[in-house]
Amino acid sequence: MNSHISTPPVAAPGAAPSSAATGRTLNWGVVSTGRIVAKVLADLQALDDANVCAVSSRDELKARAFADEHGIARAYGSYQELLADSQVDVVYIATPHGQHFEIAMAALAAGKHVVCEKSLTINATEARTLINFAEERSLFLMEALWARFTPVFARALAIIESGELGEISWVQADLGFRAEYDPTSRLFDPNAGGGALLDLAVYPLTWAIGALGFPDSVQAVAQLNEDGVDTQTAINLGYAAGTHAQLMVTLNGAAPQQARVVGSAGWLATNAPLHNASKLFIHPASGPARVEEFAAVGENYGYEFREATRCIQQGLTQSPTMPWNDSVKTMELFDTIRESVGVRYPNDLITN
Repeated sequence: MNSHISTPPVAAPGAAPSSAATGRTLNWGVVSTGRIVAKVLADLQALDDANVCAVSSRDELKARAFADEHGIARAYGSYQELLADSQVDVVYIATPHGQHFEIAMAALAAGKHVVCEKSLTINATEARTLINFAEERSLFLMEALWARFTPVFARALAIIESGELGEISWVQADLGFRAEYDPTSRLFDPNAGGGALLDLAVYPLTWAIGALGFPDSVQAVAQLNEDGVDTQTAINLGYAAGTHAQLMVTLNGAAPQQARVVGSAGWLATNAPLHNASKLFIHPASGPARVEEFAAVGENYGYEFREATRCIQQGLTQSPTMPWNDSVKTMELFDTIRESVGVRYPNDLITN
């Protein structure tokens, strides 16, 4: 069988370290000083051909403190000021989901390449509009779904493609944790695209897509809170061949956070967390079980930034590993799920 997700060069066996330069140095601007940026930034700055030269926040003092802490030259009190910086080549957007479309559109309009955290947008209409805009301007745009770019995921896909597990019939994956309710948190704020689905489901879904592709049908049930966002969603994906994927995401409690891929001749599983696993447990039906281990490089975000850098240096507008069509199809799937469970966001009223 053929893999449904293309392995990037940086995750291929024998590839050069993710930090190794693949071309001219790119100047990066970072929009947001939130928790995710603090985790991601060191991996981006570790790239030999990346220069993080600017950061923005709605609070200029916070931006300046963040810049000083991380050795960034310029700090701005708005993303508009950062986008006006002529030295910035590419923008990394790490704001809550609800702001992605507005900021990414503005960045593309300013002539900047864009790497935007998942989910790329709130809905498929926003995603299509954003992608069309990038295509018109011949600019690179990529959803920063880092789990697709890691060597452990590439290795799992190689095992599946080799036929060692036989014909894949079933995928099961879950992700969740206990999040105390806070109406101001992005996890629960409808304006931010809050809820378990948009925040977590793309990671279990990545394993289903990698093993089986996009589904032919979807069924979902969810638990909604008083704000109308999902705190827990169970998803069943159906395929014409009769195969299935069962996905669970939750903000209501700790979950195993593992993925399992089952075939006619064996199965494999990850350790936790499935989106940044360090071990694969392989159980072929006709041979001994084994464990394959993978050492992290920093926090493992460097692989997605290496791929984005490579693509921009080579004049590509999209990554073969995270193509635009996959981002649109993912948002279409999530739109279908949200429609069926009754989750609506303010952005839906604007773009649909």
